[in-house]
Amino acid sequence: MTEILHKFTRSIPDWRPRIEPIKLDEANSDQLEALQITPSNTKVSDYVLTLAHDVESLKVRSPLFNAIMYDKGGMSRSEREIGAIGASIVNRCIYCASVHASRHAQLTKSDDVTDKIFVDGENAKLSARDAAILKFAVKLSDAPSRANKDDLNELKTVGLHEEEILDLILSTSLFGWANRLMHVLGDPVRPTVNED
Repeated sequence: MTEILHKFTRSIPDWRPRIEPIKLDEANSDQLEALQITPSNTKVSDYVLTLAHDVESLKVRSPLFNAIMYDKGGMSRSEREIGAIGASIVNRCIYCASVHASRHAQLTKSDDVTDKIFVDGENAKLSARDAAILKFAVKLSDAPSRANKDDLNELKTVGLHEEEILDLILSTSLFGWANRLMHVLGDPVRPTVNED
């Protein structure tokens, strides 16, 4: 028995797909080719195995994800994670918020920023730079027209260059899409503890 999660946490839940993911040992050659460009370096997740039902989309999704989240130069990896967290909070994607909060904490070797974000949302007391990044990501995710010229100027004031702002827009937008896809394909769950 499982419980669907409704609360943000840095503890990464399981993800239960609504359709059966492909099995690696039964995957066809096109699916295996698409899976070779998956960013996971430990195992292929059920999410990616579910996406492998649509090979053409997965072939595009994985390189795009890698380029936006892991490309060298521009915004730091940890700051891209703040963009992903901001989008995931707005979209109520418990799974993505936990994955990217966990990654942010690993990259920065601190859970201070993510703890504050999960408690106070866009009003979290962060450094000026992190606060501006989160505020922009939240506004862009809530309604793109909310992120305006004043927000761009604020990002520049706290030291972001144009390439970094582009990375923030891309990482935030990527998760605007990814969150919605995760919602329709499955649920974040944790096993229910039996108290016998």
